[in-house]
Amino acid sequence: MKSHPLDNVDRRLLDLMQQNARLSLDVLADLVSLSTPAVQRRIKRMRDAHVITGDTVVVSPISVGLTLTLIVTVQLERERSDQIDEFQSALAREPLVQQSYYVTGEGDFIIIVLAKNMDEYEALTRRLFFDNHNVRGFKTSVVMGKSFRSLKVPAVYAAPSNEQDSV
Repeated sequence: MKSHPLDNVDRRLLDLMQQNARLSLDVLADLVSLSTPAVQRRIKRMRDAHVITGDTVVVSPISVGLTLTLIVTVQLERERSDQIDEFQSALAREPLVQQSYYVTGEGDFIIIVLAKNMDEYEALTRRLFFDNHNVRGFKTSVVMGKSFRSLKVPAVYAAPSNEQDSV
């Protein structure tokens, strides 16, 4: 599929949809001063180009009994691509792992884990770390309080189009 650069209207739509994903096409159209079909085409184009990768509901972890948030730095024994892929797959299969990042620095992975208590977290460490011969070690930080959290991506940083804003 041909790449289509984002223009100012696309960026505005992305910002609006990230603030409230439940806005109707009609409301979005009013807010960006376009017709509803034009907004619908733009959103479809951004979905097709994987600019918009999904729609989700944000659930409070505490409301479903997940009272602990833990930030874990994992150091692998070896960093062969097949072993990295295998570890990433294991993390992706684990429902308590909320986020995973392959990083540079002291550790190889930073993962965000939700758990109902320390017993549940300990069981996870046995499954993911102690039973994995490629894990050299891990360090855990327990989140004491949430100071800021956002999944919003600032669309203003998208590469500007050289063309005029188009419908």
